[in-house]
Amino acid sequence: MGTQRTSFEKLQRDRAKKAKAAAKRERRFERDSAPQGSAPDTETTPLLRDDGKPLSPAELLSLVETIHRQFEDGLIDHETFEERKAEIFARLPVD
Repeated sequence: MGTQRTSFEKLQRDRAKKAKAAAKRERRFERDSAPQGSAPDTETTPLLRDDGKPLSPAELLSLVETIHRQFEDGLIDHETFEERKAEIFARLPVD
């Protein structure tokens, strides 16, 4: 008795996984190859007010809500979401 061949759906899933991994590698490569002194990314969340003072804890938590919405809407990927969240949480004062 011969072995069962893989289904077309499985082949499609494997191809989709490979394409997604390749796209992720490309984004990571582009981000890593960008000059360090380049202009700030317009998508990043500001961590200072316009007057240069640090944001209050309530304002930082509202930024966390904003990035959660962006992630849920598919505007940012999981890696970017985690980076921004960690950056915001690092600025929250611990009493």
